[in-house]
Amino acid sequence: METLERLGVADVERALVAFRDVLLSHREAINALNVYPVPDGDTGTNMSLTLRSVVEELEAASDDPAGRWKAISHGSLMGARGNSGVILSQILRALADSLSSVEPITPPAIAEALDRAAPAAYGAVARPVEGTILTVARDTAAAAKAAAGDGAGLVELLERILAAGKVSLDETPELLPVLKEAGVVDAGAAGYLLLIDALLHVVDGRDLPPPPPITRAVAPSSGSGGAHGDGVGDLRYEVMFFLEAPDDRIGEFKEAWTGIGDSIVVVGGDGLWNCHIHSNHIGASIEAALDVGRPREIRVTDLFEELDHVEEVVLPGTEGDSTVTITNPEPATTAVVAVAVGHGVLQIFESLGVHAVIRGGQTMNPSTRELVAAVEQVDADQVVILPNNKNIVPVAEQVDAEVPKTVRVVPTRSIAEGFASLLAYDPGAGADTNREAMAAAADAVVAGEVTRAVRESKTSVGHVQPGDWIGLDRSGVRAVGATLADAATGLLDAIVGEDHELVTIIAGAEATEESDAAVAAWLAEHRPDVETESHVGGQPVYPYYFGVE
Repeated sequence: METLERLGVADVERALVAFRDVLLSHREAINALNVYPVPDGDTGTNMSLTLRSVVEELEAASDDPAGRWKAISHGSLMGARGNSGVILSQILRALADSLSSVEPITPPAIAEALDRAAPAAYGAVARPVEGTILTVARDTAAAAKAAAGDGAGLVELLERILAAGKVSLDETPELLPVLKEAGVVDAGAAGYLLLIDALLHVVDGRDLPPPPPITRAVAPSSGSGGAHGDGVGDLRYEVMFFLEAPDDRIGEFKEAWTGIGDSIVVVGGDGLWNCHIHSNHIGASIEAALDVGRPREIRVTDLFEELDHVEEVVLPGTEGDSTVTITNPEPATTAVVAVAVGHGVLQIFESLGVHAVIRGGQTMNPSTRELVAAVEQVDADQVVILPNNKNIVPVAEQVDAEVPKTVRVVPTRSIAEGFASLLAYDPGAGADTNREAMAAAADAVVAGEVTRAVRESKTSVGHVQPGDWIGLDRSGVRAVGATLADAATGLLDAIVGEDHELVTIIAGAEATEESDAAVAAWLAEHRPDVETESHVGGQPVYPYYFGVE
């Protein structure tokens, strides 16, 4: 292909499509790098979803250049997820704002745009930390400015930017001790440099880089949080939402947030802001927003839970989005909407009277928008939502204010709790009556689950290595085993008491005949008076869900 010397908005759009594609292919490798500020393991996923939103908005935008640049800016703001995703969105918004007034786009224009994007990214973060995407954005901007000053052409400019970015990326462990301890570079910065690769792909046709081999990072020790000035490794929750608020009130909002958390990123303008914080105080994080405006599409992730088990499940054809399955179209006074994954699990929910299932769960958290869509589809004026995951409960709580229907949330934290709650469901009763009865039924069950550890971690029951099988209940890791059977029986030993009467077993896609037999034999020998009820759930990542009553 002919090498380009100038760019137009169509070329930038092609580069962003390539950036989306290469981020998707590198997603797991970037996820494995992520150890800052806590090991939430989803930087690659968040960045790729941010770019997917940009491309989707471009596909729906008008053909005029102004509409295309606006789509890049708005799509990055609305699609940004996670700390690195939000910072990346601010970089893209600054680039779009700078380049929208230039035609054609020359090397000096690119250098000017990058020079504006770097401080915009720093300005979005309440406590900027060096050794991150921020540092690499600044260093690449400086390289671009120097290359443009030397009269470099487009290819040379981009090559010098990329070379400087790689040097800066390799130096991130020297600036951030948590990275050096884990033996990795910054995940967000690695993802950002793929933008330059995508631009070179469009400019001279060179291949996009293949993903590197995946090396799982070691979780930092609890003492490493001091590098962030606030012991950020001890902050449990990631809270994100869009905030509708006057621009002149955002300063006081940021100030309020600085007292309750870290990894604070607030980007946007013209009355709409994308907000991200790590904090131990979910309520205070949201209340600070309520003081200045209206938060919406609230997403909360328990980062401590993700230390123990990180999963990424993308269903065929969804690329991370939740899809709604209508299971029971018959009308009722109160309908039930549940969040779940696994063909057998969905069938069980259907048999228990659930009207709609949103496919999702841990790290597949559906948005408020998706929950609203499910609620609107069911034929009932009153609806109960079963989140079946504690990360989804706060998002589900937002639905009632967004629809004319009466919506109540039974705060189920697991599939086992969801199943138990439905034993108290009365389709002819109102939502408030059902919520009370179903919540009591959910609380009465002891829930457990088995999965495989992907990172090293210290737990109350011993040291966990990547590849170990772990059993968890509401309090955290309760059993560690070299085999699936060891972890499953160890968990049952911890959660099934002599006074329990029933154990419900939901076998997932990774359960085997050998592990099933070991679970059955252990129960028969050690809890002979407890009845068992077994189902094939087909859920990924979790070979077993247990419900104990």
